[in-house]
Amino acid sequence: MARENMHKSLEVYYEKVDSCPLRDRQFNFFEFVYVLSGQGYHSINGNCLPFKSGDLFLITPKDSHTFDLENTCEFIVIRFAPCYVKSYSWQSIDHIECLLYYASHLSGSILVNPDDRQMVASIMDGIRRTLDHDNIYSEDLVRHFVNAIIVIAARNISVIKPENLSPNADVRILNILDYIQENIRQPDRLKIAEIAEEFGLSPTYLGSYFRKQCNEPIQQYISSYRIRQIEHRLRFSDKRVHEIADEFGFADESHINKFFKRHKGMSLKKYRQIYLLPNSLVS
Repeated sequence: MARENMHKSLEVYYEKVDSCPLRDRQFNFFEFVYVLSGQGYHSINGNCLPFKSGDLFLITPKDSHTFDLENTCEFIVIRFAPCYVKSYSWQSIDHIECLLYYASHLSGSILVNPDDRQMVASIMDGIRRTLDHDNIYSEDLVRHFVNAIIVIAARNISVIKPENLSPNADVRILNILDYIQENIRQPDRLKIAEIAEEFGLSPTYLGSYFRKQCNEPIQQYISSYRIRQIEHRLRFSDKRVHEIADEFGFADESHINKFFKRHKGMSLKKYRQIYLLPNSLVS
């Protein structure tokens, strides 16, 4: 798979296209893609969902994505390196950075707050006007716009965090959650002993610490997160059950079906039939 690199810490541009110029590319930077107009489908990490005007997508480093356009589309694209986030004096720098990386498992628009959709629309309009009338202050103005987008994105992503996460959660628990999400397809790396060693904790302390921070057992969180990922595959990808089993480290279809049925009360095939997308494969 081809990789796209950037040489500046921040790049912002407008584009009007009839087809996606880059397909199945993997980046080494963050990328916001805002849909000014048009519609189609956005595929990211094997999942495919429709997009429309007003949607904002966040692609994280190592994600692979493609846009399939149904008509002429207009986008504002914001690319920024991980170092860009560190270079700004955020009030909660580590928290924002963790939240941005957390978006790696999301496929749809990250804007879940209606008021924020309106705010982002106004900011993107400001970016578009600034790009059209370049002058000595344009670069600084664009940076302020981008910083506002980052904060709004983090605010929307934060509501997708564990519902019971302590409002005073520290940076370490956010890093642990990020580690779990990053390794959700590698069961061996999600054993309690492995996670504890990764963060320099004892297995016993990790269990009590996680429960205190998230108000649920760590194994319950891991299972729930894996279930959500599997549901996402069933609803928004054409992967067959045996492919999903292999992706998430299950020995075979029987094992993943037992795991899924224990949590959802039905087989993967039945779940997909209920939430079937056009042309999905159910075998």
